[in-house]
Amino acid sequence: MVVYPTLTVNGMIKLYGIPNCDAMKKARCWLEGHGLAYEFHDYKNAGLDEALLRAWVAELGWEALLNRRGTTWRKLPQAVRDGIDEAEAIRLMLENPSIIRRPLLDLGDRRHLGFSEVEYESLFG
Repeated sequence: MVVYPTLTVNGMIKLYGIPNCDAMKKARCWLEGHGLAYEFHDYKNAGLDEALLRAWVAELGWEALLNRRGTTWRKLPQAVRDGIDEAEAIRLMLENPSIIRRPLLDLGDRRHLGFSEVEYESLFG
């Protein structure tokens, strides 16, 4: 097992998402398997601060944050999906955080969306 240095302030990586998501499970397993301590924030149950979401939108873009592949997106009325803009996307993400792409990894100085072993190796290598 390779143990990577921790990159965040106070030595804690923060991982945002929901626990039953397959990508989240893979990310958590990868972090644990590489000896990386992290704090998990379940934004479906714990909620999500609007200021934090707006900071993510400013850094990553609302289109990157919006998960258009999941069931939450597909359940939206077609008119809502067709008319989506930044304001509507933010409103939807605050009302239903399950529509946010995951996992979202907060490394303190930057955020990373999604999971792949190659990308995580690059982030922590």
